[in-house]
Amino acid sequence: MKALITGITGFVGYYLEKQLVDQGIEVFGTSRKVNLGKNIYQLDLLDKNKIQNILKEIKPTHVFHLAGESNVKNSWSNPSKTFEINTIGSANLLEAVYKVDNGIRVITIGSSEEYGKVNNLKKITEEMSINPSNPYGISKAAVGMLINQLQKGFGMDVIHLRPFNHIGPSQKQGFVTSDFAYQIALFTKGKLINKQMKVGNLDAVRDFTDVRDIVKAYYLIAIHGRAGEVYNVCSGKGYKIKEILDILLSFTDKTIEIKIDSQNLRPQDSQFFIGDYKKLEKSTNWNPSISLTESLNDIYNYWLNILV
Repeated sequence: MKALITGITGFVGYYLEKQLVDQGIEVFGTSRKVNLGKNIYQLDLLDKNKIQNILKEIKPTHVFHLAGESNVKNSWSNPSKTFEINTIGSANLLEAVYKVDNGIRVITIGSSEEYGKVNNLKKITEEMSINPSNPYGISKAAVGMLINQLQKGFGMDVIHLRPFNHIGPSQKQGFVTSDFAYQIALFTKGKLINKQMKVGNLDAVRDFTDVRDIVKAYYLIAIHGRAGEVYNVCSGKGYKIKEILDILLSFTDKTIEIKIDSQNLRPQDSQFFIGDYKKLEKSTNWNPSISLTESLNDIYNYWLNILV
C-alpha cells in the first residue's frame, strides 16, 4: 500500500498521515502551500495536468481526498469558492485517476451535511435521502453522486465517506469545540478582561467523534470497504451543545458569562442530528474509543499551550 493524501497539511491530514505511517505505509501528500519538504507536493486541484503528473510519479495504490473548504459558515459567504474547491477540484482528481490508473482506490471525504435538515429524532443512516441545506453540503453531495456514477459507469474503485462532527487538538477556529475551548483558555490565561463568552444555539444535539478515531476509520475503510459504497463515520451518540460547553467550562476556575449571539446562528439548522455507523462497524469492526470528555480536555489543553 502506498498512500497519497490531498490536503495533508490540514487538521485531519496530520492525523491520517500519522495513522498510516504507524501502520508502516509509505505516505505522500499534496497541499496548496509551498516548500513543504519531502514527500509533499504543492498542488492546486484546478490544475488537471499537475494532478496527473503527481499520480504518475508517485504511483499510489490509495488516494485519501481530504483537500477542500470545510467551514459551513464560510460556504454561505462564498458559495462559488466552496463549489470550485470541493466539487470541481474533486472532479478533476477523479478524472486524473481514471486517466492515469483506474485501479487506484480513492476515498472521497464527504460530510454529514449532505443529509441536510433532519426533522425527526432517528439516527441518520446511509439509506436516508440526501437533502443538503447549505452550499457546503451541496458541494459534498455532488461529489458523492459523481463517484456513484464513476463506479457504475467506469468501474472506478471509489468510496465516499460522510463523517459527522470530528473534533480534536489543533483544529482551527470556526468549529464549535475549538471556538469554545479557545475562548475559555483565553479567560483562564487572563487575556480577556470582559468575562463574557458569545455562543450560538446551545440546544442543538450533535454527534461528535475524536479525529484520532476518525482516521482509524478512514484507514480501515481503505482496506475493507466496498467500491461504490457510502459510509457514515460517527459516534452514534448525541450531545447538546450546552453539554459540550459545560464540560469545557469545568476545566477552568474562572467565572464566565454566557451570551447567545445571533451572528453565531446558522441560517438553517437541525435540532437533532446523530449518525448511525452500523454499516461501517459491520465492514471493519470499527468503534470509537476516545471519550468526549477526554477529547475536549485535549482540545482545551492544546489552546492553553498555544496561548503562552
